[in-house]
Amino acid sequence: MENLPVKIADFLESVAIKIRSMTVNRVRKIAQWAALSLVITALASLAIAFLLIGVFRILGELIGMGTTYAALGGLFALIGALLWGRRIRKQPTKEPKNE
Repeated sequence: MENLPVKIADFLESVAIKIRSMTVNRVRKIAQWAALSLVITALASLAIAFLLIGVFRILGELIGMGTTYAALGGLFALIGALLWGRRIRKQPTKEPKNE
């Protein structure tokens, strides 16, 4: 009976460690991955923006700025038209008649 307080303390500590590993550690990992994904997304967006600016400036030097604006504008208009054609159309709603 003299080891009973030590056994109870060890048992409570092991239960607390197990509960922490099942809750806090999982949430910590999720928060860590969420923060990392936000940083990666921000850096990738910045890299894509700089890449597009660089391509635009290179094309501007090679073929002239007016032609570059026309070519990229036409490309974006074509992409927009293709995406517009693939959009999901909403079903028309039937409004109740007020008689």
